Amino acid sequence: MEQTINQYPLLEIDLKKLRNNIEQVVNRCGEAGIEVAGVIKGFNGIPQVAEQFKLGGCRYIASSRLEQIEDAKNYGIEGPFMLIRIAMPSELERLVSLADYSLQSEVSVIDALNEECIRQNKKHHVILMADLGDLREGFWDKEELAKTALHIEKDLKNIHLLGVGTNLGCYGSIKPTPEKMNELVEVAEKIEETIGRQLEVISGGATSSFTMVHDKTMPSRINHLRIGEGIILAYDLQKDWGYDMSYLNMDAFTLKAQIIEVKDKPTYPVGEIFIDAFGNVCEYEDRGIRRRALLGLGKLDACDLSKLLPRTKNIEILGGSSDHTILDIEDNKDHLQVGDVVEFDVCYTTMLFLTNSKNVTVQCI
Repeated sequence: MEQTINQYPLLEIDLKKLRNNIEQVVNRCGEAGIEVAGVIKGFNGIPQVAEQFKLGGCRYIASSRLEQIEDAKNYGIEGPFMLIRIAMPSELERLVSLADYSLQSEVSVIDALNEECIRQNKKHHVILMADLGDLREGFWDKEELAKTALHIEKDLKNIHLLGVGTNLGCYGSIKPTPEKMNELVEVAEKIEETIGRQLEVISGGATSSFTMVHDKTMPSRINHLRIGEGIILAYDLQKDWGYDMSYLNMDAFTLKAQIIEVKDKPTYPVGEIFIDAFGNVCEYEDRGIRRRALLGLGKLDACDLSKLLPRTKNIEILGGSSDHTILDIEDNKDHLQVGDVVEFDVCYTTMLFLTNSKNVTVQCI
């Protein structure tokens, strides 16, 4: 087992493997006539990592957080930058200063954004979001959407209407399908008829919409996707969607955690069972006395410990608390001891928390 002076828990990021993923996704989208906005929020916009999205050919660098865009710019990464969460009125000054593009869905915010652009003597490009049923952001009333587009086109001199977009599969679990994409194209064509010109961008969604690139079922007018998760990990598209993602590296991110205790203990708690530290009523299986290990890693670092994927064989994650992960290592043949390091693959959820925890060391290789 590995014995080093590294500070654990440690998240190791292989930039070469990540760069390969970016280039592969950008190339496949390019063959379908689609430009990629590389979304850097999944790893909290770590600049060294974000730089790979630009070097790998992403047309835009995108994030839901202006802080991450600011860090990328300060690091020297060239845009253009896109804010993909609907802007808060309180952040419009920073939005105009830091980003070139944004997704929008509120007329009052767009009007205020235009005023801020005038103050800063800048032009800002917006994509109007259409809600196609996932019920997160976007115009539900498509007449209101068309009127807003015309208002931007006629009245707001410092706002350029770049296009229209949608989001699917994040809140309402609505599956992106060719039918939904054609619905978006119809929305775009209604706007084009209203404003008298063709839109430059029809943004078909995020990683989940990348599935249609695989299937070669994406309508031809969809020419923009906002992809982060599918580039960074690829794991979810393979596990949840059943796609063969073997052309991508699913191990570009490696979590390493150190064992702090190894003991033989009962598998069923002893005493009156009540609730855990988070107020949950838990169920336990009595499997007798088994060998278990504690890791110096907890929910504070990775949120949902059950979604960590051990690379070592015959290890089971039993659960954990704020600061501990409990492993069953009874069937493991490596004779794991205190001080040994266990490696995990991560999913999107755990990576979000790991890269945002000041208690996790991040190391780019």
